[in-house]
Amino acid sequence: VQLQASGGGLVQPGGSLRLSCAVTKSIDSYNFMGWYRQAPGKQRQPVALISNMNSINYADSVEGRFTISRDNAKGTLYLQMDNLKPEDTAVYYCYAWGPSGAYWGQGTLVTVSS
Repeated sequence: VQLQASGGGLVQPGGSLRLSCAVTKSIDSYNFMGWYRQAPGKQRQPVALISNMNSINYADSVEGRFTISRDNAKGTLYLQMDNLKPEDTAVYYCYAWGPSGAYWGQGTLVTVSS
């Protein structure tokens, strides 16, 4: 199983980015998928999670600004990030959990700075 994240970069405060996570295995086989982030000197924390029943949860700090979605046909998980703030700067990781275990993608760096 491979999770390939992309879409990170440098953006100014108030800007937007969309992260993508391509999954080699059928996306329907996972009970949960989501995005985590790890800021410098801090622990990795959940940002947004989506279940195979499309139940969604967001961290309080991103509620109303970030949107998680998935395209089963394309086998891709997305994170649309709007109104980005400097405190959103972190390495973002995609995550999948199912009967066969838990999987992490490589991180993609998001830097929010003027």
